[in-house]
Amino acid sequence: MIRELVEEAVAAGARRWRACEVLGLAVRTLERWDDEDGRRGPNTVPANKLSDTERKKLIAIATSPEFRDQSPSQIVPRLADRGEYVASESTFYRVLRDEDMQHHRGRSRPPAVRPHEHVADGPWQVASWDITYLRSHVRGAFFYLYLVEDVWSRKILGWEVHDVESSDLAAALVERIRREAGPGADLRGWVLHSDNGGPMKGATMLATLQRLGVVPSFSRPSVSDDNPYVESLFRTLKYCPEYPSSGFESVEQARLWVTRFVAWYNHNHQHSSIGFVTPAARHAGDDVAILAARRDTYARARARHPERWPRHTRPWKRPATVTLNPEARKAEASCNQLAS
Repeated sequence: MIRELVEEAVAAGARRWRACEVLGLAVRTLERWDDEDGRRGPNTVPANKLSDTERKKLIAIATSPEFRDQSPSQIVPRLADRGEYVASESTFYRVLRDEDMQHHRGRSRPPAVRPHEHVADGPWQVASWDITYLRSHVRGAFFYLYLVEDVWSRKILGWEVHDVESSDLAAALVERIRREAGPGADLRGWVLHSDNGGPMKGATMLATLQRLGVVPSFSRPSVSDDNPYVESLFRTLKYCPEYPSSGFESVEQARLWVTRFVAWYNHNHQHSSIGFVTPAARHAGDDVAILAARRDTYARARARHPERWPRHTRPWKRPATVTLNPEARKAEASCNQLAS
């Protein structure tokens, strides 16, 4: 895999030593891998490797009634107190992990698993939604903005403002988005990501998503970074200069203000992450012509004054894909960066 990534980067114009440096790999190591003998590291067995008998003894100790409820960091010192050494803590952990015996135990919650990666290369593939507070004129009282955003186009697909949080109201919003999408729109397979709030995981909401064929996706508990796109949109909304810092007088006033904001955001706001086009234009596919026209404008400007662009003009690229909660692929990302 590593050799393929390096060769791909070299074929795209990167220097071989630079690609290896980004990967933290010595060029000589890569050259050795390319030798005719096909070596992939040492062929000898490590001198400190556990024998089969020692490995079985380690597993027997870890699963014995005396130690089965203890971690290796507790087992090793107790064995040492008896004058017995079997293996180090790291070896215990490694063997148990190899045998699929290293799992969370106890009454505490296991560590939350990072949500699955979702990649969108067009609209109506991945969406993100959440509920945010809107201050009222009454201290301690709030209105609640329900909002669904398409991750690929950043377009606000639907919203509602209510005075309560409810799974039923959230389900009704999804139903309305489905109706307004038109008879040709099929939401089956549509990923809808949210946090772990009650309205998100309520029975009515989950039943509605299942009936429509929508795939629910959830963040880790108390990890806002797992739902970054809608959180960023809420920040844009609340830091808008026209946002009333004193709060809204009524739910009707809040709805009127959000109506104006959504119209501006979808049709006038040039979003930096999608090539400085409006979310509505990208959602409809009009951004292709817009960006092409910008490139043509810059090409003509360069033709008139080539001395002002010693290298190249602004590319006005169209982001092809958007990833929600990307998995760690540092090596591939580095080589792709070199190849681009």
